[in-house]
Amino acid sequence: METIERLGQILARDRVIGVVGLSPRPDRPSYTTSRYMQQHGYRIVPINPQAADSGEKILGETVYASLTEAADALRAEGLRIQMVDCFRRSGDIPPIADEAVAIGANSLWMQLGIENDEAAAVALAAGLDVVMDRCVKIEHQRWTMLGGGDSPAATRTNAR
Repeated sequence: METIERLGQILARDRVIGVVGLSPRPDRPSYTTSRYMQQHGYRIVPINPQAADSGEKILGETVYASLTEAADALRAEGLRIQMVDCFRRSGDIPPIADEAVAIGANSLWMQLGIENDEAAAVALAAGLDVVMDRCVKIEHQRWTMLGGGDSPAATRTNAR
């Protein structure tokens, strides 16, 4: 178990977030969470194959079909995806973890209710920090409001 301080370190370090499963619907948790993070200075990179095919934007950002496609586009801006935030079912996470490793992300964050030990092991072995079953918005609020309290979280980390 890690503390809110460690989550805060991840949140302070990883300012460009690829959000896998970001919905264009404002009533969905992926949208409200991403909007909150964007309002707090994070660059949100929407990953949604269906929305990418239609050419729409989400939260004013270009939508990509995959993390790899997004990483290639961001490289042209001199940026890279630092955190991969997952709004997908637990069983869908292993290929996302593989792609997070391939693009050189720092962390793999699985939202509330999402846990996958196989994906976590792959990411950890590659040196990524892993957070499971935690909402990035809630943890950001806790980190900023409590100023680094002593709240445990299901986090596995690698020093980077």
